[in-house]
Amino acid sequence: MLEIDDLCAGYGGVPVLHGISLRVGAGECVAVVGPNGAGKTTLFKALSGVVAATGTVTFDGGSLLDVPPARRAHQGIAHVPEGRQVFPSLTVRENLEMGAWTDAGRRQWKDNLERIHAWFPVLAERAKTLAGALSGGQQQMLAIARGLASAPKLLLLDEPSMGLSPAVADEIFERIVAIHAQGGLAMLLVEQRVAEALHFATRGYVLEAGRVVLSGTHDSLRSDDRIRRAYLGM
Repeated sequence: MLEIDDLCAGYGGVPVLHGISLRVGAGECVAVVGPNGAGKTTLFKALSGVVAATGTVTFDGGSLLDVPPARRAHQGIAHVPEGRQVFPSLTVRENLEMGAWTDAGRRQWKDNLERIHAWFPVLAERAKTLAGALSGGQQQMLAIARGLASAPKLLLLDEPSMGLSPAVADEIFERIVAIHAQGGLAMLLVEQRVAEALHFATRGYVLEAGRVVLSGTHDSLRSDDRIRRAYLGM
């Protein structure tokens, strides 16, 4: 579904990504892990078109980099950014409606809304509440749900546990696992909770200083001594 080859990107002429290559198959969940500053968020911004990039990115059979950024959501890519970034002055329902502005989201709004409320019942209960009045965990649920409202083929999840207590982060991961299991939605997950990310994902990539330094199945990465020492505290 997503094939990235030799992707380079940066800011103001300063390179951050140096020839990244990775893939995500249909219905697959792939994790990208690594330290702060490794380029994980820049990777997502390049896929969304927020930062300029060179290289080859094929999505659903076509060249993604040739698609204007404003059209990439219509192609089936939903980006759930780090820090949630909900619209605080809009209600929960209005935030979901903002997510459903894509062609597929409008066509599938009713069915999508039912699924979202099944996965996140609190969003149905608080549909008329301003998003800014929600707890951090509820805002993260809303951010994920807003992405799902677009009826994506690929969901980009950037640090979904950021700023949350361990218990709330665990709950968020449980919902993500359920969504993937029930819907078969392809996911690319950036996460600093390496143990959880590699346990959940089919495969993973380790990004350091803008380069992929390791890749493999979750079992092979979890058993790699470098990963165990650097990220798993073992």
